[in-house]
Amino acid sequence: MRRFFIGGNWKCNGSRASVEQLVKKLNAVEVPQNVDACVAPTFLHLNYVQATLKKPYLISAQNSSLTGNGAFTGEISAPMLKDFDIPWVILGHSERRQLYGESDEIVGKKTTAALQAGLSVIACLGETLDERKANKTLEVCYRQIKAIASSVNDWDRVVIAYEPVWAIGTGLNATPGQAQEVHIALRKWLNDNVSANVASSVRIIYGGSVKGNNCVDLINQPDVDGFLVGGASLSGEEFATIIGSPSKRASKL
Repeated sequence: MRRFFIGGNWKCNGSRASVEQLVKKLNAVEVPQNVDACVAPTFLHLNYVQATLKKPYLISAQNSSLTGNGAFTGEISAPMLKDFDIPWVILGHSERRQLYGESDEIVGKKTTAALQAGLSVIACLGETLDERKANKTLEVCYRQIKAIASSVNDWDRVVIAYEPVWAIGTGLNATPGQAQEVHIALRKWLNDNVSANVASSVRIIYGGSVKGNNCVDLINQPDVDGFLVGGASLSGEEFATIIGSPSKRASKL
């Protein structure tokens, strides 16, 4: 049985006061024993959250650089994150791909750099609305996971996040059936192109307007192993509901 992974991507949000309040609310939440709960604050808030958020919560950065340490103004490298004991990093998020021009190749190289530095990676992929309408969902996802897979030498430190771009921050979300369809297809791709062991063990999570009122239906899909949550992770109460959703998964799964 794969452990559930539920991540909260705070994106470019939060003040000192609001982060302090959110951490207090999260510290009051009992994380189920079969769930890895992880939050990704901004770089500025990482140190505070790391120091004040209680275990068993995990901490993630939202990005790391393509380059290592050196003359790279404005960048934060994977070795720096490792030096500060930040265990996880989100790579390949659609906002990085669309707004900052990160190609599949760049995401792959960043994944290599992060893993080599000793970080664990939440590797994101997903199609745009135009690509879905053109029936290219799986073509796009296969292309993106190929670039990620070619960079991985330790799948125990990788979580795959399927995030349909058209569902991120729009209020729309994939139906449970749509999410399951892509997740099982990604698992089959891993079986055919990596190994059966990786396909059965790697965690594939869903992201895209996940909320307290839809998380139970989504988590009841057999190949949905958790979530990468955006806006709802900024609410302690709603994120607590999402963290608790695996307990409502049907036992037959």
